[in-house]
Amino acid sequence: MTRLTEKRFGAGAMQLIVSPGYEQVTASWFSPDFWGRSAAPVSAGGRGGAWFIESDTSELVLRHYRRGGLVASLAEKTYFFTGFDRTRSTAEFNLLRKLRELSLPVPEPVAAITWKYRALWYRAAILVKRIPGAVTFAESECLEEATLWAEVGALIRRFHDEGLDHVDLNCDNILVSRGRIYLIDFDRCRLRAGVENSADAEWKRKNLDRLYRSVEKRCSRLDSEKRATCWASLLRAYQKKSS
Repeated sequence: MTRLTEKRFGAGAMQLIVSPGYEQVTASWFSPDFWGRSAAPVSAGGRGGAWFIESDTSELVLRHYRRGGLVASLAEKTYFFTGFDRTRSTAEFNLLRKLRELSLPVPEPVAAITWKYRALWYRAAILVKRIPGAVTFAESECLEEATLWAEVGALIRRFHDEGLDHVDLNCDNILVSRGRIYLIDFDRCRLRAGVENSADAEWKRKNLDRLYRSVEKRCSRLDSEKRATCWASLLRAYQKKSS
């Protein structure tokens, strides 16, 4: 079971969820300033707002939730509050727990926080355990090897078979570490079941289309012919039924 605490201050409120084994986590851990030189900005992917953290006991990743696109110019870090259980940090924390229960390779969730303020708005952040030695898919030294692409395709199929709709599937959210592949960043993602998880579900095609666009942009060190060949290897592996 997770530890769930709710602290209230002034006209606002804060909810902190902490995984077992990380009882020392406090709200201060979600501020990069708290860590000083032990916090380093994550350079690859995203919209900023993520840091690698070196704590006394483990390496973590801190991510603040931020909007993209035109909406960000109006409210980059704030979201409409409809209850703590519906906040983006709580949703991603719970989803990560479920995915790990399914034995899928995702980061370990450490803690999630929601800050409510002005009655109708909130900000949020999440802490996950850092995957040792990981690089993004596009940065992998094995990027030119068709076997790596096949492994990615097979992994995506595993997630899809379990109903995971990764709405931001891109090269930066696929990590390669010590011969293993992981998916990360599950903000706004969800598990679909029943008829929503049919073999030809539209959301699965959209996930792959998004990844293909990312490959075209981020894997520029491969020429177009090589990218096409590698992408074909990914699709072949994806189309095989997971065992």
